[in-house]
Amino acid sequence: MGITKIVVSTLVSLTALFTVTKLMGNREMSQLSMFDYVSSVAIGSIAGEMAILSTDSIIEPLVSMLIYTFFAIFVSYMTCKSIYLRRFFEGQAILLYQNGQIFEKNLLKAKLDIDELLSVCRISGYYNLEEVHTIYLETNGNISVLPMTKNQPVTPKDLNIDVIQSVPLSNIIIDGKVMKDNLKSTGKNIMWLEEQLKQYHVDNIKEVILATYDESKDKVNIYFKNHKKMLRDIFE
Repeated sequence: MGITKIVVSTLVSLTALFTVTKLMGNREMSQLSMFDYVSSVAIGSIAGEMAILSTDSIIEPLVSMLIYTFFAIFVSYMTCKSIYLRRFFEGQAILLYQNGQIFEKNLLKAKLDIDELLSVCRISGYYNLEEVHTIYLETNGNISVLPMTKNQPVTPKDLNIDVIQSVPLSNIIIDGKVMKDNLKSTGKNIMWLEEQLKQYHVDNIKEVILATYDESKDKVNIYFKNHKKMLRDIFE
């Protein structure tokens, strides 16, 4: 009976945790504000206690999880509406470096040292601070680096070159299965797809792991399954 209760409570806990996570919205850890992070930890802790039956009732932790969830949703909504609440709950970006000046007190406030600052610059592709104009610590914990204008990559606009706008590619085959809704959204049909597959000499659609449609070029990109193991590590 004890095992049955644990199985049931664990399943209920996982279901509840998944549901409240969906309600709070899908965001990466790097996108979470401090309040979102604290709420997530609290909800996860409650879900863990529910799974191991630390309380006699499942209802009580469920109610607690819902309270945390709806309060987090309410705070998220209010921070979207009020800049003052947004500053209170999420904080403000911190200026770490600008135009040759390192702001030591701001580094201390951000709990960063000079080595970490230089590391971020290297990760961004800048090994010399003289190539960088401004560095900010964003409210979500990421660090933004603005290079000097002369060190920024050249764009087609800079060279007065007209280019065709790229658009997201539609996945029309995934794991050997035709994505009918995606195919329909491209304005194409199954007969058209079959003709495209013939041009690529595809005898068995199950051997296609991915096929995408490039609208700007009116072209199908097909990727076949490779059943061989890659034994050599080129990065070792």
